[in-house]
Amino acid sequence: MNAHILVGVDGSPSALEAVGTAAREAELRGCALRIVHAFIWPLMRVPLGPSELGPADGGLRHEAEKIVAEAARHAREVVPQVEVSGVVVPGEPLTVLEAESRNAALVVVGSRGLGSFSGLLLGSAAVHLSAHAHCPVLVVRGKAQPSGDVVLAVDGSAAGAAAVRFAFAEASLRGADLVAVHTWNNWTGPVSSGPGDPVPLVYDEAMLKDEEERVLAEALSGLKHEYPDVAVRRRLVEGRPRQTLIEASEDAQLLVVGARGRGGFAGLLLGSVSQAVLHHAHCPVAVVRKSAAQR
Repeated sequence: MNAHILVGVDGSPSALEAVGTAAREAELRGCALRIVHAFIWPLMRVPLGPSELGPADGGLRHEAEKIVAEAARHAREVVPQVEVSGVVVPGEPLTVLEAESRNAALVVVGSRGLGSFSGLLLGSAAVHLSAHAHCPVLVVRGKAQPSGDVVLAVDGSAAGAAAVRFAFAEASLRGADLVAVHTWNNWTGPVSSGPGDPVPLVYDEAMLKDEEERVLAEALSGLKHEYPDVAVRRRLVEGRPRQTLIEASEDAQLLVVGARGRGGFAGLLLGSVSQAVLHHAHCPVAVVRKSAAQR
């Protein structure tokens, strides 16, 4: 049984913010918090202990342990009653966190870490884990509105069904309304407005809109009975999904997306819409992969 929330730390302010969020998620679920620092230096075959001329508590090993201890203190400051454990695990960070996610209910990461290059909006750990983790991933970014809604991106795909279920559960846990957003394109206009734009396949706007309303209703139908406490508002929006979801995240406490949708190319583990909201959303983003949710 998945019994803990996992959070990765590297000593960065972004990671410490993720620890606070992870502690609140653990409190919300009534489970423990596990803090992990991936210690890559043993792979580099460099001295790990204090130098002969330095302080006794110096050295790379002690520094790694300090990072975990600081994170644990911060977690207890945010949620005093949370059960916290911290560990330093030898290995490359992405590999360590992916392996650790096998036994977690949720993995929480910051949007950026110490390894981020100047100008990048999203750290490599957030992108990699969103595509490869064995459980849902919560990327801490923007500012969550405590009284805001849980916003769900609905694409009608089989892969997206896992995100729908996760969003209902999150709204129930948080006592929040669920806003289910589904976008559609009216392709009755010009054949193409720019490079890469799709060629229109449907010319009856009313028929297309009715079909998309059906897709949205069917995606939500089964879970409304399972979560009767969750108030659901459906939004069918004509427009591009990326911009629509980014705008919807402004007043939300959480945005939930699937890793891939109907437009995903074979072999891609993280779709373009998911990547866009990870980079630009105004609130934390949960990415739910079908294979991870089915575990």
